Amino acid sequence: MDYYNYIKSFHLIFVITWFAGLFYIPRLFVYQIEAFHKPSPEKDILGKQLKIMANRLWTIITWPSAILAVLFAIWLLVLQPEWLQQGWMHVKLVFVGLLIFYHLKTHQYYKQLQRDEVRKTSNFMRLWNEGATFILFSVVFLVILKNSINWVFGVIGLLILGVLLMLGFKIYKNIRQKSSDD
Repeated sequence: MDYYNYIKSFHLIFVITWFAGLFYIPRLFVYQIEAFHKPSPEKDILGKQLKIMANRLWTIITWPSAILAVLFAIWLLVLQPEWLQQGWMHVKLVFVGLLIFYHLKTHQYYKQLQRDEVRKTSNFMRLWNEGATFILFSVVFLVILKNSINWVFGVIGLLILGVLLMLGFKIYKNIRQKSSDD
């Protein structure tokens, strides 16, 4: 067990870099989608550069970090199998499942944009970008508070976070709209 803290440290490092990729890739999608609607040559120049940036972020940082975070998490569970008997871990694993789904869906958007298939709006991607934030908040509070979490207040808190994120998105959209009208 001397190496437990090293395994935990690597898990946290790769979770952080995974989330860094998940936070930034939808922003690149926003810029790609907006560049797609610009006239040439701006569309071509921006589109090519943003595809390169997205490709490097996704394939060099985000995917490897996701794989390594999961592998180190499994290793931690092998070292601490009693965690699988605790309710907070069951809920955490549900959120991890949501995170993996979010990652795979983001990969689908990545592949579409790499093929110049624009199926979503930039506003959708701005909203999509908040999915990782919601999952991160949920997992961090769950892991830190563990069994002391009051589920009623926890659920209410997550709902409030969701409302605040939506409200922030709406305000930002209105500000962008007003500035483009001027």
